[in-house]
Amino acid sequence: MSRFKLTQLTSRLRPLLKPFLVCVLAFVLVFSQADGALAARAGGRIGGGSFRAPRPSRTYSSPRSYRGPSGGGYYPGGGFGFGFPFIMPLFGFGGGGLFSLLVFFAIASFLVRSFRSTGIGEGETYTPNPTVSVARLQVGLLAKARHLQDDLNRLATSADTSSSSGLAKVLQESTLSLLRHPEYWTYADTDTVQTKLASAEVEFNRLALTERSKFSHEAVSNVNNQLSGNNSATLPDADSSLQSGQYIIATVIVATQGKLTIPKVNSDQDLNQALNQIGAIPSDSLMAVEVLWTPQASGETLTNDEVIAQYPNLKVV
Repeated sequence: MSRFKLTQLTSRLRPLLKPFLVCVLAFVLVFSQADGALAARAGGRIGGGSFRAPRPSRTYSSPRSYRGPSGGGYYPGGGFGFGFPFIMPLFGFGGGGLFSLLVFFAIASFLVRSFRSTGIGEGETYTPNPTVSVARLQVGLLAKARHLQDDLNRLATSADTSSSSGLAKVLQESTLSLLRHPEYWTYADTDTVQTKLASAEVEFNRLALTERSKFSHEAVSNVNNQLSGNNSATLPDADSSLQSGQYIIATVIVATQGKLTIPKVNSDQDLNQALNQIGAIPSDSLMAVEVLWTPQASGETLTNDEVIAQYPNLKVV
């Protein structure tokens, strides 16, 4: 290619070079900011539990001998009795031996079935695959609620997550921490699924894994009394940097025996009711708990863009 032609080509491309460089620079700036804005933050986790089938609670009493009246009448624990005079005509006054015997066994079988159906002598009915409710409650708070991070970090290092009573305390303390400052509530969402025990653990783990996957890592964790991580991380001069567009997200996931109905959250009153319902679950019904929060470090917050991108289900309250 001659020097003249090269100069001519350069002169034609020169007007296009500047717009091209501007586009490349804009592309780099936009995507570098997006990566920084959507970067996952560290989270914290407290929980534990077991999805074993509950043991049947049956009460048995030793048989009691009762010498009733000679005729039919009422006796304790069993309605109206059929005494000896009722049966005697069948056997002693021309009732027929085989026919009378069949009638006697039919009456006895009916009485046994009646006693069993009413639970007499059998205790409570035992169901090996009972109904279990799995619920998730998620709250977005303004960054000024940094006390929540401090409370949950302390709870993570001190809680007993190996027992039902300890897990109930974790649930109560975490919901109390959320209830104490409703002025910071901004977003919320609830989700409840009623399933059988055989599939409850799968549903519970699905909800927990969905939330845990939004963390870059779990900076502090106390699950089934296995403590790991360090809760001492803080940001220097955090108070001076807090803005109205910064948030903390806390999630509570529970599995409980029986039916649990949590209201859909459309207002702060709904959120207050949902928190009270979850926090009041008794230890003997509670099967599993997960309390998760992000960011974990005291003073660190999520931006509005991060909340929208990672928690699109949240609604303003």
